[in-house]
Amino acid sequence: MDTLALKDAMASTAEALERVLNPILAVPDGQEARLYEAMRHSVYAGGKRLRPFLVCASADLFGVERQYSLRVAAALECVHCYSLIHDDLPAMDDDDMRRGKPTVHKAFDDATAILAGDALLTIAFEILANEITHPDPRVRCKLVEKLAKASGGQGMVGGQMIDLTASDHMLDERAIFRLQNMKTGALISFATEAGAVLASASKEAHASLQGYARDIGLAFQIADDLLDVEGNADEIGKAVGKDEDAGKATLIGIMGVERARQQAQLLADQAIEHLAPFDDKASLLRAVAHFAINRRT
Repeated sequence: MDTLALKDAMASTAEALERVLNPILAVPDGQEARLYEAMRHSVYAGGKRLRPFLVCASADLFGVERQYSLRVAAALECVHCYSLIHDDLPAMDDDDMRRGKPTVHKAFDDATAILAGDALLTIAFEILANEITHPDPRVRCKLVEKLAKASGGQGMVGGQMIDLTASDHMLDERAIFRLQNMKTGALISFATEAGAVLASASKEAHASLQGYARDIGLAFQIADDLLDVEGNADEIGKAVGKDEDAGKATLIGIMGVERARQQAQLLADQAIEHLAPFDDKASLLRAVAHFAINRRT
């Protein structure tokens, strides 16, 4: 599959996702309107919508109805956007720009940003728990369990804690891989496995998608680190060079640029190998592996 076909598929999924999210995040008439405006500022700031796309693409492997996969994708995007809002706060990464726009705490204020993140996190589980998301309550409970684990102390939040303290410790290559598996990989893993959960698929299918997600998540993060070193702030839509300025240990610092780029390619190739049981049905997921390491934003 060529890059243009993948971009078209991702754009179509992003449009469908936003149609699902729009009524969920509708701005009310009350004094809480400012909260919803801040939530929408983050959610509708653009972006690749990679994680929602992975949910839908993995669900398509099993013929899951899009009305279900898009709801799960919406929940995941709410968690992802909440994490970006909080990551950008002065107490964490202290970023002024995100996706080419002022970050939420800059466009509103710190307190509103914190509350907007809180609201997006909790609304994600409201979406998953609703019977509209899937008629089988066992499937909904499994999705809630997996997203909670992926986004909490054993996943994204735990990884962020390690990242915040990374400048105070000498992290080796293994420790950095663990950090990235938690901070970035956990939500990507949920995204790719969600399709198998929605379909009540076999253990073998789950294992294949878990392997794909593990490798693609690490490849994606290495590409992100390369962009921080080599990217252009105007093109990326946020500040670059911050990891080095903060003294954070990254794979780029340990491996060097060329070896890191080779490692990303190796991981992408391994990810593609995990998709062998799905044959041509996994063409979109294979294309994502190439996209993840060659993107410029």
